[in-house]
This record gives sequence, C-alpha cells and structure tokens, in this order.
Amino acid sequence: MLFQWIEWYSTHMDLGKTRRQIAAEATQQAIVKAASRLFLEHGYHGTSIGAVAREAGVAVQTIYNAIGSKRDLLSRVLDFAAAGERAPTPVPTFMTEQAEREPDPRLVIDQLVEFWRGGLARTAPVFRVIRQAAAIDSEVAELERQRAEQRLRNYGSAARILDERGALRPGLSRDDAAAAIFAIGNPDIYRFFVSEEGWEPQRWAEWVRGRLYAALLPDAS
Repeated sequence: MLFQWIEWYSTHMDLGKTRRQIAAEATQQAIVKAASRLFLEHGYHGTSIGAVAREAGVAVQTIYNAIGSKRDLLSRVLDFAAAGERAPTPVPTFMTEQAEREPDPRLVIDQLVEFWRGGLARTAPVFRVIRQAAAIDSEVAELERQRAEQRLRNYGSAARILDERGALRPGLSRDDAAAAIFAIGNPDIYRFFVSEEGWEPQRWAEWVRGRLYAALLPDAS
C-alpha cells in the first residue's frame, strides 16, 4: 500500500519536491488514510497504532516519527478530512490565500460557506469519533477543546480580511465577527440540521450564508 501511495504522489504532486519529500508525504497520506478507515469503522479506542501500521504497510515507529501519538493521528485525520483533495496543505493556508485574493466581501463569505458545505460533510464522521472518544478520554476531550479554539482563531483571519476591506458592520469588532462565524458555522449546527433534521446541504448553505451576511455586513439587504 505504501509503495502505491509513493507512486501516486510522484505522479500527482509538485515535481519540484525532492524524492524524499514526496516519499514522506506519501507515507503520511497512507497512514492517515488507514487511520481514518479504522477510526470510522472501529472507533478511537477500538483502533490501535499497531492496526493502523499494518493497514498502512509501515512500522509502528514510522507512525510516531511521521505524525506522533494516537491523539495526534486523530487530529491529523481531521485535518485531512477538512482539506479534502488539497491535503496535506492546511485549511487555513489555502482559505486565507483565497480570501486575500477576493475583493468582494460577500464573495469572501460565499467562499467560506462553499468550503464548509464540502468540508463539514467530510469531517462530520470524524467529529463523531472525537465526540464519542472525548466522553471517556480526557486527552481526546482536550483535543476537542483545542480544535474548537483553533477554528475560532482561524475565523479571526476572515474577520481581519473583512475589516481591512471596511466590510464589517459598524461597531462590530474582529473578535465578535470571528465569534459569529464560529457559532454560525459550528460543526454541531451542521450535524443537527443536515444529519438529524434532514436538511439538504443546499438549504443549510443558503441559511448559513444569510445569517453570516446579517451578522457581519453593514448592508445585508
């Protein structure tokens, strides 16, 4: 399996990278793909590092060297699910670059909603694994808290970009704008409406877009 990933990476990834970099990224991809399948199938506590290593075709120590602990591996699975086909590039990197290039504040918000529509669908199963594990594992509970804080910080970048364009509602601070984005785009809100209430993703996206316009922009009409 690992050699298949290296071959795929050599074909599809940046040819300016060294063979060692390509191999390292391919190894990480193989590990994360294996961990994702096992976590979703057996849960966090039902999956061992050894099982992931066997599935990925690597040594156990390779996982510790390439990614870290089991909790780190769960966090990386979430990263890759969120980034989708752009993994391993971190979501804040490409989303900030995209927003910086867009002068229209409404389109900046539209970009975020469109990312959420795909990203939250991909991450919903991973968040379920995290939520279940966090109920009985303090380390995973801390991971859940840290990832929420990270999302809030990331949304601060969107708030900054809108503020620099003079596009925030009068009196709305960057911190409050980031908090509004965090609350409206919360994965639990997506899960409730789409997974539990049966909303179509398009309906959810339109609802979220309208709420963000109203919360953030001076003229939401």
